[in-house]
Amino acid sequence: MLHELGDALAIDCGALVELSDAAETLTDGYHWSRSGRYASRQSFDVLALAPAVQHAREDGRPVVVSMERSTDGRAAAARAWLARHSLRSLGIVPVGLDEQPAAAWLLASVRADYDWSEAMIDHLEVLGDVITAALQRRREGPSRDMPRAAPSATRPAASVPPVDDLVGEAATFRSAVARLEQVANTDSTVLLLGETGTGKELFAKALHARGPRRGYPLVSVNCAALPPTLIESELFGHQRGAFTGAVAPRQGRFELAHRGTLFLDEIGDLPLDLQAKLLRVLQEGAFERVGSSQTQTVDVRVIAATHRDLPRAVAEGTFRADLYYRLSVFPIRLPPLRERREDIAALVWSIVRKRQKSFRRDVHIVPESVMETLRQHTWPGNVRELENVIERALIHSTGVTLALLDPPAVSDDPSTERGATLTSVERAHIQDVLQECGWRINGLGNAAERLGLHPNTLRFRMKKLGIVRREPVHPPRAIHSPAESRSRERAS
Repeated sequence: MLHELGDALAIDCGALVELSDAAETLTDGYHWSRSGRYASRQSFDVLALAPAVQHAREDGRPVVVSMERSTDGRAAAARAWLARHSLRSLGIVPVGLDEQPAAAWLLASVRADYDWSEAMIDHLEVLGDVITAALQRRREGPSRDMPRAAPSATRPAASVPPVDDLVGEAATFRSAVARLEQVANTDSTVLLLGETGTGKELFAKALHARGPRRGYPLVSVNCAALPPTLIESELFGHQRGAFTGAVAPRQGRFELAHRGTLFLDEIGDLPLDLQAKLLRVLQEGAFERVGSSQTQTVDVRVIAATHRDLPRAVAEGTFRADLYYRLSVFPIRLPPLRERREDIAALVWSIVRKRQKSFRRDVHIVPESVMETLRQHTWPGNVRELENVIERALIHSTGVTLALLDPPAVSDDPSTERGATLTSVERAHIQDVLQECGWRINGLGNAAERLGLHPNTLRFRMKKLGIVRREPVHPPRAIHSPAESRSRERAS
């Protein structure tokens, strides 16, 4: 932060020091100096500056020390410090949320005429208040004296969900979270795969928040929500006059995400002609705005997401193979809700906690009959559908007990669990063909030939889609008692 502050204010060195009642116990917490100017931390030997810092602390106002101005005795040591380090101007800005300042900025410049403007001082005070409050909270940690409410018997044992809303303990879901933890603290491209409503955007936010670029912006763009004629401008920006309505230059999402993360949702819907340009940015970090020949360079981490079957799109020629391989450096599959029904209770409580305040509700009880109804539903809309059901229930409920409004239908037809996604339709079609062929893959007229696939390709698809033959290979032979066998022989 001090480095960014130094660049923004054009200063040559800076520090944030903590203040105490005694000048000799001044704590030198954080340093920064412009590259190459100082070889050691000795540029901020704070004891030499203690009298001037304590002066600022007592007055509660900024103090500016300049080599070109006459100063009182309390600044003599600070002037000597400036001369020793070939600096000409020093600003000391006390900060802190309490009446007595808790810390101070020490900022110095080689320029004697450095402008310590009132606006800059105001910004430093606000920023300092935020920083010192955060440092104090981190140092104190959670209070041990805070009373804790006894857990309600009707609430689940698990308490507040994680801040990133990644709620669930199902094996399939924890596997996805484990992969997220593995790749989060890198700059690798991540491809999030899963049906609509499984939480791909939440995973993208968690990846950014836990990654090395969390101090920079997370910029999102939905490739399916924009007309093809506007997607290029949204991604790469445009110059004035590039097309009708382009009355001023505009930055694209890649430029806005510089040094941060760009989340490309529904990447499978990106038009084919833009896929080559996207591939170039991913490989070289370079692109041109619409209507410009000047190359722009960016440093962006890309997280992509789609509900489509990209290998099939590659086979059909609607998605570039080289872009697919560039995006799928580290794929993470998010399971649909029907594969993690044991998480429904935790998800319901998480949604209730987040939403009930806005509806002025105070729900403490979710009946087991309600939970069972929710577990039996097939959830083609996944967690997003569950959120809508619980939101309607909160509006409908007037007491402390959650009551469903229009409970979701319970279906015993396994075909309804297939949903309407391309992956589920493909799984159902392959299963139907395999059953019609008696689960024979090779040979004329058998499953691979009927599907137009190489047998090894079909086996790979079956493994990827989780298609397993569950009925026995041979029908069970009837077992009869000896008396029944003799009677059958006489009858024959």
